[in-house]
Order: sequence, then structure tokens, then C-alpha cells
Amino acid sequence: MAHSRSALKRIETARKRTERNRRVKSALKTTIKKYETALGTGEEVQDRLRTALVRIDKAVTKGIMHKRTAARKKSRLTKRMNAST
Repeated sequence: MAHSRSALKRIETARKRTERNRRVKSALKTTIKKYETALGTGEEVQDRLRTALVRIDKAVTKGIMHKRTAARKKSRLTKRMNAST
């Protein structure tokens, strides 16, 4: 266990950051899954893709995902939509 006040504060901020990152990642994964199911049914595909791309960009802005990883994900999602139409 931490002994100093500053160490206790760092533990608390790390916990908060981890929780925030977990929430953002979970929301991103859910959005991508919704997009993939929309690809299967063929309805609202463009809206779902747009939402997924926005979520990916926000994850990059918050420092949760690296920008090249985000670019790769966005490219693959867009390729899937173009292949299905």
C-alpha cells in the first residue's frame, strides 16, 4: 500500500483513468459490433459506419488508441462496407 498522500492520489487517478478507458473501449467495441450486424442485414450501414468512425476518432483524441491503429481499423471497416455494396 502507498504511504504518501501523493502516491495515494496517483493510485486514485490511475483507477479513474482505467475506468474511463474501459468505458470508452467498451462503447467502441459495441459500436463496431452494431456496424457489423448492420452489414449483415443491410440496413443503416452508412449511419453505423459514421458512428463507428467518430468513436474511433474520439478514442484517439483521448489517448486510448494509437492513431495508426485507428487508421487501420477505419480503413478495414470502410473496406468491408464498400465490398458489401
